[in-house]
Amino acid sequence: MEWENQTILVEFFLKGLSGYPRLELLFFVLILIMYVIILLGNGTLIMISILDSHLHTPMYFFLGNLSFLDICYTTTSIPSTLVSFLLERKTISFSGCAVQMFLGLAMGTTECVLLGMMAFDRYVAICNPLRYPIIMSKDAYVPMAAGSWFAGVVNSAVQTAFVVQLPFCRNSVINHFSCEILAVMKMACADISGNEFIMLVATTLFTLMPLLLIVISYSLIISSILKIHSSEGRSKAFSTCSAHLTVVIIFYGTILFMYMKPKSKETLNSDDLNATDKLISMFYGVMTPIMNPLIYSLRNKDVKEAVKHLLSKRFFSK
Repeated sequence: MEWENQTILVEFFLKGLSGYPRLELLFFVLILIMYVIILLGNGTLIMISILDSHLHTPMYFFLGNLSFLDICYTTTSIPSTLVSFLLERKTISFSGCAVQMFLGLAMGTTECVLLGMMAFDRYVAICNPLRYPIIMSKDAYVPMAAGSWFAGVVNSAVQTAFVVQLPFCRNSVINHFSCEILAVMKMACADISGNEFIMLVATTLFTLMPLLLIVISYSLIISSILKIHSSEGRSKAFSTCSAHLTVVIIFYGTILFMYMKPKSKETLNSDDLNATDKLISMFYGVMTPIMNPLIYSLRNKDVKEAVKHLLSKRFFSK
């Protein structure tokens, strides 16, 4: 009888905003515009960090990785979400869902670890400026970035492998815009306590540990800045890390708001997401990548100068 209620799924139905057809067209336009801005903004940061020799430093190497990561992260879900807004049949194959789960989780994990590495870089730059070239040499910061990507791939591969092996019931409706791993897990016709334990361990290692590194780094940074006597010196020191700190606050602040926000009794009882929860989730997936290049370009003189230099060079070359 147990096996009669199970089936080999070939596709999932992504519910998204199916109950709000007018909102779908509105959000199609908004998200498409945001996606174009994400591609242009992050693409520009990657280009100037490569072409401008003055930006060949650990900080901008990490920033280039972060921009590439944001492009990959949004590309794993936004195009399929845009297509689903236009089609009545909002389905995704089982294999496509697995790929989307893997890529989304890998990019999210990598970003958490990478932000921790960037915080350490800012700590060394402000608290140990004389030793900075030695500590953050190319032999150090390249493996740090590579380790962030490796951690993301390994974590995602393990969690995705355990999820796709679960038996699924005939109900194949995912109440989300994309194949979010927790939403897929809840559809399984089996005990998922083991998967939840693996997710808890992974969250501790790859989300909370980088956050702890960020908190410790910035506690030491703030303590060091407060010891600087001149206001000009304090302002200059703070400006070197303000952009990264703003990105961290937006990234982790959105996560905390999304998962710690009080839910209604209906949502808790049904394990469903209402329209507001879904839109918050979309905000997390779109707004963070769109804000990163804006923050780094508006609050960073080096980036502004690099853009001006490249534009002027291109203009006069004509």
